Amino acid sequence: QVQLVESGGGLVQAGGSLRLSCAASGRIFSINAMSWYRQAPGKQRELVAAITSGGSTNYADSVKVRFTISRDNAKNTVYLQMNSLKPEDTAVYYCNAAISTGVLRRAYDYWGQGTQVTVSS
Repeated sequence: QVQLVESGGGLVQAGGSLRLSCAASGRIFSINAMSWYRQAPGKQRELVAAITSGGSTNYADSVKVRFTISRDNAKNTVYLQMNSLKPEDTAVYYCNAAISTGVLRRAYDYWGQGTQVTVSS
């Protein structure tokens, strides 16, 4: 069984910062890409940022420069540093990871439970 647990969400004023963490645990053989998605009320879930096992990153245009994704492979953890937050960043943020549970097993997508980020104006 694999579990992703997010933390670090909350309420912050516009211009402030938050740091999200997502730790993977359980029967993990390897983790490929790790990502953060978000879903605002009435909108579709969208990719915010992603990072490969080798450290290559990509970002949604709306968060470039303001957000930074990183990972600690030894801890099976991915982070999202969010700076200069705007009210439009308000959403539930979800962690996603492509995880293999065995040496000859393909990787499957796993999701965290989500953490609320609210940015007040």
